[in-house]
Amino acid sequence: MSLLNLLEEFVMFEKIRKMKNKKGFTLVELIVVLVILAILAALLIQALTGYIDKANKEKVVAECRMVVMAAQTEASEAYGTLTAASASSTTDDAAVMKQMADNGKDLIALAEVKGKFKITITDSKVSQVIYTNSGFNVTYNGSAYDVKKSADDTANTQDKYLVGTNEISTK
Repeated sequence: MSLLNLLEEFVMFEKIRKMKNKKGFTLVELIVVLVILAILAALLIQALTGYIDKANKEKVVAECRMVVMAAQTEASEAYGTLTAASASSTTDDAAVMKQMADNGKDLIALAEVKGKFKITITDSKVSQVIYTNSGFNVTYNGSAYDVKKSADDTANTQDKYLVGTNEISTK
């Protein structure tokens, strides 16, 4: 054997030895990494669902505020219309409620919400609104909003809205 052949064999054996030293990941290592990623994903999902519930709660409060503003707008308009039409300067709340019920489609269009609500008028002002949507009940009592998780979500399937004792259909 010549020196050149020995050198070529040595280079070839060196290449083979280097290829043997290169190791990939074993199956166990890959499975451990996948399990760790699955645990992290499970923790992330739990954290995100809390944020989603909180966002839904805030959304329902905002929708209730929209109903309150729309109801107060309609009540003020009804009060002004009734006061201008009558000779006396006092208008009772029942007449305002009736006028609002007659113009119920305006209130629903103005509020732009899909939930169910009940409005109470006192002294021509909105004194209470109970709004239900997305599994939450929001109660407005003239100054504060109280949010509670509702027992059932049947309000989302109904297309009727209550104003006082008068029922308004959206269809």
